[in-house]
Amino acid sequence: MATVILLTVTGLGLGALYFLIASGLSLIFGLMDVLNFAHGALLAVGAYATWWAASGHLPGAGSGGFGFVLAVAFGTAVGTAAAALLELALIRPLYARPREQVLATVGVGLAVPALLSAIWGADARPFPTPKALSGTFGLLGARIPVNRLVLAAAALVVLVALKAFLRRTRYGLIVRAGVEDRAMVTALGIDVRKAFTLVFALGGAAAALGGALGGVYFGSVDPGQGTSLLIFAFVVVVMGGMGSLTGAALASVAVGLVQQFANYYTTAGLGDLSVVVLLAALLLLRPSGLTGRLA
Repeated sequence: MATVILLTVTGLGLGALYFLIASGLSLIFGLMDVLNFAHGALLAVGAYATWWAASGHLPGAGSGGFGFVLAVAFGTAVGTAAAALLELALIRPLYARPREQVLATVGVGLAVPALLSAIWGADARPFPTPKALSGTFGLLGARIPVNRLVLAAAALVVLVALKAFLRRTRYGLIVRAGVEDRAMVTALGIDVRKAFTLVFALGGAAAALGGALGGVYFGSVDPGQGTSLLIFAFVVVVMGGMGSLTGAALASVAVGLVQQFANYYTTAGLGDLSVVVLLAALLLLRPSGLTGRLA
């Protein structure tokens, strides 16, 4: 029983990490019709910026208490700025050219890990995790890592915040209207481009936060971490329904649990294969994904 509880909570933590990455992908594709293959690079930028700040290079930041919160905020801010810059410099000129857009984001997704390797080396760096997040607590006989709950809480906050942005804010309504009829919204004197940049920045912020907390989850950061996690993020987006935040959340939970249980009860490596089988089965039964809509 204790093993099942541990695997369940750990799977939920892994699913929360996948959602933090997939939520930005889902938001950007659902609202802007952009497949951003550089999303993993934004995660890596956020992870390394947090690691750099938490290692004592940023005044006030550190590996414990408020200093770590400041380091995470710094890493998220750097990832947000990188996403906004990516949209302004690379994505915006290519909105009408989807093939070039894909090639450009793939190039950035390959270039950023190479740049990080050139600066800090290709080897994984130990992540300065706070003591409060390194411990465990008891739950029905199982010892549960505290950081799994932190990841789940962060994912829930991001889900609620993104939904509130889309449904309750002026810019969220502008973006939704711009997706339906961009020419009409522009004719009303509204600059849809600013709203699209904001959406891209929000997606980058979620990815950077995932990178920061991913360092806590794995205990280290490396240049290729974003690329490997991006694969599962795309699986989550497809399973949930392209552009659906609710679907991405449900798919993240399913993928995290299946992967954890399969890795434990079968031979190593079958967890990834189980996720692929789950994806294939879902697409055969429900090609549009779990929800198949923006929600």
